Amino acid sequence: MSGVRYLRLLATQLRVSIALGMQYRWDFLLGAVMTVVWTLVGLVPLHIALVGRGPIEGWTYDRALVVVGWFTLLKGVLEGAVNPSLISVVDQIRKGTLDFTLLKPADAQFLVSTARFEIRKVVDGLAAAAIFVYAFTRIGRAPAPADVALSLGLLVTATLVLYSICILVISAAFWVVRLDNLAYLFNSLFDFARWPVTLFKGFWRVAFTVVVPLALMTTYPAQALLGTLAPRTAAAAALGALAFGAVARAVWKRAIGRYTSASS
Repeated sequence: MSGVRYLRLLATQLRVSIALGMQYRWDFLLGAVMTVVWTLVGLVPLHIALVGRGPIEGWTYDRALVVVGWFTLLKGVLEGAVNPSLISVVDQIRKGTLDFTLLKPADAQFLVSTARFEIRKVVDGLAAAAIFVYAFTRIGRAPAPADVALSLGLLVTATLVLYSICILVISAAFWVVRLDNLAYLFNSLFDFARWPVTLFKGFWRVAFTVVVPLALMTTYPAQALLGTLAPRTAAAAALGALAFGAVARAVWKRAIGRYTSASS
């Protein structure tokens, strides 16, 4: 199946999700309002910790706001484009009904990853843009075009890592069927990504840089947008994201080989 056909299939899935989302306009509006509310609530701990104090590990309140902007954007990606499709796979594995996906003439990983989108989560992207504007207004300058380009590149790597971790979690369901709580555990850990990773010490800094690379998802893109990320770190982040993607693909293929359908 060619890349063009996959793009057409993705476009079809998006159109279906948009149509379904527009059927419930009040739900969309309520979700948008709640996104704004929770975004503002999420700024309170940062405000308490950093406003009126000197820089902590080089992070002022204004600069840390950029990390929150990336967190808000990635949270929208997680809850709008990754979780809606992948969480339902666990139930399909448990019931043995994944056959209907595996028998289709397309890559199974692609199909389960694009089955459903929560269109209302696009509001998270708008909230993230508002946070970026507010942060750089406080800083007193706009980000340089080269920094914007690098941060957008790191957005791709961050999305790949986020998606790969979710694929690894879902793939584990082929071995241990009751894995719902593990997905929710990752969502809880992801909340730590709203903080710059250099604020953590010892074990937690290593864990959030290597084991669950929250630094790659929010701190590095924020540093890139601020113009403080070393090129070597950006290159390492890209290589790390590709490695995560390759591992996730290999684990998924192995997991599919263990699948026992309802008709087996």
